[in-house]
This record gives sequence, structure tokens and C-alpha cells, in this order.
Amino acid sequence: MADTMTPATTTTGADRHPDTGLELQSVLSGEMDEISRKWAVTGEPEHQPRRDYPPYRSTLLRHPTKDPQQVDPEGVELWAPAFGQRDVDPLESDLTIQRGGEPLGERMVVTGRVLDGEGRPVRHQLVEIWQANAGGRYVHQRDQHPAPLDPNFTGMGRTLTDADGVYRFTTIKPGPYPWRNHHTAWRPAHIHFSVFGTEFTQRLVTQMYFPGDPLFALDPIYQSIVDPAARERLVATYDHDLTTHEWATGYRWDIVLTGSHRTPTEDDTEGDL
Repeated sequence: MADTMTPATTTTGADRHPDTGLELQSVLSGEMDEISRKWAVTGEPEHQPRRDYPPYRSTLLRHPTKDPQQVDPEGVELWAPAFGQRDVDPLESDLTIQRGGEPLGERMVVTGRVLDGEGRPVRHQLVEIWQANAGGRYVHQRDQHPAPLDPNFTGMGRTLTDADGVYRFTTIKPGPYPWRNHHTAWRPAHIHFSVFGTEFTQRLVTQMYFPGDPLFALDPIYQSIVDPAARERLVATYDHDLTTHEWATGYRWDIVLTGSHRTPTEDDTEGDL
């Protein structure tokens, strides 16, 4: 994993769009291809997003600039909330019933297991999700791109894993959306996942993607995990047996917390919204 800051490639006027002034996709794609070529020389496994990934321009702003400070984790956890069965209503896992009507878009079920590195279930853990609506827009004041808000969709839900480590959500497939990393920058459709232990200090955050998305090769956030095998662990699997007749499509996606098959998380690199 890269721990040093690398300046972004200097670009000229010809590398920027004349209307927006933003760098062209070809510039970013060239940088991503070069990073991938350098990684392929060694092929050393990388299981997490790189802290410093120049094509994802804001990693230069998000990169740690100060030395870590020692804290007492037990002292912090005395003030952090703990979650149990009584704290989460089962209806919170259905994002399609939170308002007065049906949200627009492709209804789907997302389910999977939360596992440790040995394949054992992680029981009764809080799992939260948040996502854009079918038009690719979040219910958030920072999201002002010209896509419609859905009055019947909040984009947020949570649940607890059961005794076998299984979680399950009913939701709407999110749409892709633009972001201003470069000209014509669009994020692949994804759902943000947050997994807690017993306190907020044990929180892990990651993203789940959908198979076959044409934006994968163009997206610096997805490509900031340079190891293709690790990237693939972020992609859900369509499951026709999980799909229900005339109701919802089905996707499966397991979250592995430790070990060599660990799901990449945003420990060091915060994503977008």
C-alpha cells in the first residue's frame, strides 16, 4: 500500500475540456493504466484502497498529514453506544416502505453473510446501508446534480445479522451519478455498507457494486484498489434463485472482516457521499 503522497500529473489546456475546465477522462485513464502496469510488475497482493491514488484527485486532501496519536480505546468505548436486538426494528431493513408510497426503480433484495477470516459467522452485528435513488441522487444537501429526488425513498436502512451471520435488505437498485473528479466522471452504481461491532470504534465502511458495470474501468475510486482480485470482492453476484416472481431481483454479497479474503474497506480512504 502506498503511504507517500504523489503529485497528480501536470496537465495542459489540451488535456482539459474547454467548457468545464476539468481534465479529460483520457488523462485519468492513462494514469490509472500506468499505475496498473507498475503494480503488475510485482503482482504483490493489495487488499485495500491505496491511501494515495493520484487519479482520485481528492486523496491528496484526504491523505493523513499528521502522525497517529495514541488513545485509550477502552476510555472511548465507555461513551460509545452498544446495539442489541431491541434497538433495531425489523422493518428498518426494507427501504421500500419507509414513506407513504412505492419508490421508483428496480426493486431488489440484497443478502449475504458477515464472516470472520475463518469463515465463521459474525452474529448479531449492526449492518447499515445508504445509497442513491434510482436516478442516482442522494437525499443530502451536498447532492445538487440535476436528477430527481424520490419522495418515497430515503436511501438509508439497517439490520442485525442473525445467528448464521446473515443480513438482508429490500431496496431499489441505485443509479450511477456524476462527480467532479474530472470531465464526464460518473460513479458506478453502488451501495455503501457500514458494519459495527459492539461500539462505534469498531466500525468498518465499504461499498458493494453490481456485476458488469461499464464504468468500473473508468472510475478512480473503484480502481484505487489496484489488485483485480481484491476489487472483485466488492462486486455482488446476481442470484436467480433469490429473485422472486414479479417482485424483486436478488443479489448476494458476503462481507469478510479479516484474513486474506477480507472485503476491502474505507479505513484510510473515505469515498464520496
